[in-house]
Amino acid sequence: MLDAQTTDFIPQVVRQAILETDFYWVENIRTARRFISALKTGRKIDDLTFFVLDKRTSVQDLKKYIQEIPPNSTIGIMSEAGCPSVADPGSIAVRYAHQNGWEVVPLAGFSSILAAVMTSGMMGQSFAFQGYLPIAKNDRKKSLKKFEKQAFAQKQMQIFIETPYRNNALLKDMLTTLNGEMWLSIATEVTSDNRLIRSQKIRDWKQAELPDLHKRPTVFSIFSD
Repeated sequence: MLDAQTTDFIPQVVRQAILETDFYWVENIRTARRFISALKTGRKIDDLTFFVLDKRTSVQDLKKYIQEIPPNSTIGIMSEAGCPSVADPGSIAVRYAHQNGWEVVPLAGFSSILAAVMTSGMMGQSFAFQGYLPIAKNDRKKSLKKFEKQAFAQKQMQIFIETPYRNNALLKDMLTTLNGEMWLSIATEVTSDNRLIRSQKIRDWKQAELPDLHKRPTVFSIFSD
């Protein structure tokens, strides 16, 4: 989800959908309400109904929510900082919709993952989104070496994200683990005036002053020449 300062990135089709939608499954009700208010579509927030859909939501929870929603209603799904179902909650609701024969419509919007590919300097013919790496340091380094091997062997860009308060630790692990000839692209707060988008080889990152990525939404990508 984009904040109030980046609503210019929201396509008209999304604004129109909000005008026509009264029920939402959202990751965080407070920020979802604030986001819709920031779009200034004219919808009265108190006329809308929100249900929490996060990583703890079960199918039983969804069934309970459905009982409170009139038949044939349109239900919107909002992620907190991304696209629903892409390394974010939402897939359980989409699967439930398919199982019940409901129409599922994706709304085009901003994707930090695609933005990272677009701004990396790699062709983007082949890339893999690996989501979150393991938290444990040794396991994380093993994963980095595995994906480095894929990047070299298959000429395939490998894309990762991390919980923002662990960004700096992941960056340091990448610099101590990956081959110096591997490219590392960092795309941070890409819709903000404070954005940082930079691609260079690991050996060059080691010589540079490292950015402070603490609590800043970031997409990391590695690829080879």
